[in-house]
Amino acid sequence: MEFHPVVDAWFRRHFDAPTDAQRAGWRHIRSRRDTLISAPTGSGKTLAAFLAGIDELVRKAEAGTLEDVTEIVYVSPLKALGNDIHRNLEQPLEEIRQIAVEMGYDLPVIRTAVRSGDTTQSERQAIVRRPPHILITTPESLYLMVTAERSRATLHRVRTLVVDEIHALARDRRGSHFALTAARLDHVITSNGGERPARIGLSATQRPIEEIAAFLVGSERVDADGDPDCTIVDLGHQRDIDLAIEVPGSELGAVAPAEQWGEIYDRITELITGHRTTLVFVNTRRMSERVAHQLAERLGEEHVSSHHGSLSKERRLRLEQRLKDGELRALVATASLELGIDIGSIDLVCQVGSPRSIATFLQRVGRSGHALGVRPKGRIFPASRDELIESAALVRAVGAGRLDRIVQPVAPLDVLAQQIVAESACEEWPEDELYELFRRATPYRDLSRDDFGEVVDMLAQGVGEGAGRARPLLHRDRVNGVLRARRNARPVAIQNGGTIPELGDYRVIAEPDETVVGAVNEDWAIESMAGNIFLLGTTSWRIRRIEEGVVRVEDARGAPPTIPFWLGEAPGRSIELSEEVGRLRRDVEEGLPDRERLKEQLIGECGLDLGGAQQIIDYVRATRDGLGIVPTDRDVVFERFFDESGGMQLVVHAPFGARINRAWGLALRKRFCVRFDFELQAAANDDGILLSLGPQHSFPLEETYDYVTSNNAEEAVRQSCFYIPLFPTRWRWNTTRALAVPRQRGGKRVQPFLQRMIADDLLAAVFPEQVGCQENVTGPLEMPDHVLLRQTMDDCLHEAMDVDSLLDVL
Repeated sequence: MEFHPVVDAWFRRHFDAPTDAQRAGWRHIRSRRDTLISAPTGSGKTLAAFLAGIDELVRKAEAGTLEDVTEIVYVSPLKALGNDIHRNLEQPLEEIRQIAVEMGYDLPVIRTAVRSGDTTQSERQAIVRRPPHILITTPESLYLMVTAERSRATLHRVRTLVVDEIHALARDRRGSHFALTAARLDHVITSNGGERPARIGLSATQRPIEEIAAFLVGSERVDADGDPDCTIVDLGHQRDIDLAIEVPGSELGAVAPAEQWGEIYDRITELITGHRTTLVFVNTRRMSERVAHQLAERLGEEHVSSHHGSLSKERRLRLEQRLKDGELRALVATASLELGIDIGSIDLVCQVGSPRSIATFLQRVGRSGHALGVRPKGRIFPASRDELIESAALVRAVGAGRLDRIVQPVAPLDVLAQQIVAESACEEWPEDELYELFRRATPYRDLSRDDFGEVVDMLAQGVGEGAGRARPLLHRDRVNGVLRARRNARPVAIQNGGTIPELGDYRVIAEPDETVVGAVNEDWAIESMAGNIFLLGTTSWRIRRIEEGVVRVEDARGAPPTIPFWLGEAPGRSIELSEEVGRLRRDVEEGLPDRERLKEQLIGECGLDLGGAQQIIDYVRATRDGLGIVPTDRDVVFERFFDESGGMQLVVHAPFGARINRAWGLALRKRFCVRFDFELQAAANDDGILLSLGPQHSFPLEETYDYVTSNNAEEAVRQSCFYIPLFPTRWRWNTTRALAVPRQRGGKRVQPFLQRMIADDLLAAVFPEQVGCQENVTGPLEMPDHVLLRQTMDDCLHEAMDVDSLLDVL
């Protein structure tokens, strides 16, 4: 592709040649075709997206036709990523200007600006007064700009929309929300005489790629067979990666004791010392603090720090810069550093525990060897026998080129409600035309007219009746089929927009030594009682009392949990990785007769040393000897044993992942409840289900296979949802997103406990039976046909759990 001489000179000073991603992408981007570039981290995707646009701006600048209008909008799912891109654009643009002067061109400045939640009021006003040529923003801030009157007017001339890390958006409601914002942006531009902007998507890891492309371009550009009208530059997610599993010298058990953790910390310290910069990934914020503390004791506090979303923006930026400058040897991070934030050259990535997903692991390891042609290097540190098998399955899956499938939400109606209010606040809309506009967003391509009408009805009438009612936000003119916003609609949509739920966490403090051992979800804490036992990390804790914002506990000394489920921050294992775990267990069991060959296979395929391979073989053999058969992707084992108090514990060994097992556990709990008229407790994790029964219960073990079948499972889970904190929590999230529960009032934040009270009042107004006394319920609850109740139940069944996959398993 031929660039303007100035741009070409800048490129040649910095690079020998274009990367494959750039060479393949530029031609299509220049011709204004929608383009999706899927390539490994470090393959020059960002420059592929920007340089053609910068070239166009330079040509306009030379011709004297460059106006003070925004032409390129870059959207990043992370504020930090946006700040990075801004920094990394400012320097090239300044260098291009200097080269232009050297070459005798008199070019005006090409300006950039960032608009995110961290942008000050004065900076926002400056963007409105004199729009930048390149705007860097987040999905939420773009929504605000399309909704607020003055900023909406700055977007009339946008020609290119760049969506970075698109796979991170597509998989959840943020993506559904953004897809509607993009459709609204198209309308803003085309209704003012412009052309729909070209869309460019960038991603490192994604499958199936055609569905991500369809998400990028919108349903209007997807044919009847589901094929998107989009150039897909697919350079594969695989690079040559140096992967290995680090197994402690002492044998792993069900959990790692303190001495074994010491071995793990010592080995990570050794690796950090042998490399210039290291990223250590963990799955929770609490773990991040703990690991950082241990490593700092070994390396010195000035060399190690933790990095997670609870830290202030200033502290995070300072840490990122210190790592980039070589002042820090290591950062211990959660998902906060997973995406492509520029933190300089990373030599090594350590993953403590399993990341629970193949794509997450690839994304994290891809942060090392970020430069072109440099080999990424990753080490996994399992802390238990099950994590060892999971890590081995993960490395084997990466070697075979397998990935998690990204499943996009289907037309979430709470998000739709928010966007209907926001767009109606901008202009009066014929109802049918707004319906057609929103169906252009791929997640809403199959939205029925009836569902759309129900959402509009709810917004025009308010949610519920009487004291618990949420005020209406729309006028619905049924005679003329027109929607108009009420006077308060625009400020409500602006102050309460977005999809990320408010989580009011309670700290968990262990007595008597007042140690903070973690945090639990607010709704869960409020539903719990003194005496309940729950699992946090790998320790069971007994609740002593619950105070405002604090759960006080004592060590339950290994007693089984009595609380069914709670919302922790550690992720559940993906279905694809769960399948890999089940398959590896089966392969090891089948290979037991020829141990030497099996060892060679494990070492060759799974990144294990001889000791690690031997531990897996010993564990699988011991499991087979103890249970008679190894639980795999094809075999499930039901086991019964009695605890010290004589209570019966039923364990279902099933490596299907927490979302399936949680649903199965709830269904079993419900069926036992119906059969024995006794409310028992259940807990589930990625590898099984535990049901705690009393000493008075007696039944043939083999009968339990038939308690839950594909015929009764979904209804059993559905009925169970009404009696666990999950349902009111999801209801609160949905009513908040649908603007029925305020996040802010009069510019001030509404505290989570107040949001909870308002949401509870709304739930009582639309579904009084759910909040009534459970002792008076004689049969199955009948859920009223309310649009947000339906959405909440759907979220419980298909987002928090995976009922469809459970039915497949059964």
